[in-house]
Order: sequence, then C-alpha cells, then structure tokens
Amino acid sequence: ANHAAAPAGREPVRPEFSHSVKIGDLGSRPHELSLQASDSERAGLAERFDCLKLDQLEAQISATADAGRVTLTGRMQAAGTQPCVATGDPVPFTLDEPIDLIFLPIPKGGNPDEEIELEDDELDTLFHDGRTADFGEAVAQSLALSLDPYPRGAKAAEVLAKAGVIGEDEVEPTGALSGLKAMLEGKT
Repeated sequence: ANHAAAPAGREPVRPEFSHSVKIGDLGSRPHELSLQASDSERAGLAERFDCLKLDQLEAQISATADAGRVTLTGRMQAAGTQPCVATGDPVPFTLDEPIDLIFLPIPKGGNPDEEIELEDDELDTLFHDGRTADFGEAVAQSLALSLDPYPRGAKAAEVLAKAGVIGEDEVEPTGALSGLKAMLEGKT
C-alpha cells in the first residue's frame, strides 16, 4: 500500500476504517455513501474497542457541507461480541443506530482537543482539516459510543454477587442522601 510520507519525527496515525472525503466535493445537495468495513478493518476496530470480534460494520450516510460545516446523517449497523465484564465470556451484540453528527474546522490554534463553545444540538462533533473529513472514522466513533460499556453475560450476576459486587438497584444511599429515598417514597 502507498502511504504518504509523514512529517519528520511523526508517525502517521491512520484510523483502521478510514474513508476520507474531499470537503470541496460536498455541497448543499446530499452526497450519499455506503461504507462497509473489510475483515482487516473490523479486526483493527475490534482490538481498539475491546471487542472479541466485529463481524459486521456498515453505514449508509448522507453528507452536506455549508461554510466549512459538514453534516453527516444516516444509519450504522454492526454486529459482534464483547467480553463479559465479570467472566470474559462472549456477549453478542447487534446494533442498528442513527448517525447524526457534524464536522467543524479544527480550531485556529490547530488543536482539536482545546475547548470550544458548542451549541446544545452539537454534542456529536468531529473536526476536519479544511480539506477532507474522515467519514469512516466517524462511523467508527458512532460504533464506540453505541457499544455497551459493561457487557454482561448470563453468569455475570452470579460471579459479581460472589465477588461482593451488588447491583445498582441495591445500593442504599448514605450520608446526606440517606433520608432522600424514604422521603421520595413518602415514608417520612
């Protein structure tokens, strides 16, 4: 594969499922795309997102651009297995989730990690360099947000109980909050 030379002293960081689109090719008319991750791309994403296996990752997306702001909408489908948090056993997942995000230009300082003011409806925001936007990585980020952070298999509750871990619904408030539950239930 041909890779562009990286600047001196920097290794190129290429996402596992990269699909860059030239922003200049986008406009107010929707640009439709169907993306499907290959076996090797899915294997790389499975490793990054701590999945045992990623059997499917595809997306049907529509993109528009207006004054540097790229809007991406569509759907993502994924299937695979995650390790149970308690036992490590495979926990299957099947996802069919909406994609609704925007790409904004990297802030003037060149650091996309610096804080910028976002409107309430702009929570799912990625950045572009002014030339291209990576829609493959956007789909991968949507996958990451959709995965269960604490997958539990059939034996999880038993194993966690033996380890002394109680369920969230069994936690009793303490301290200043101890009377709140009774008060809310009308028992005070």
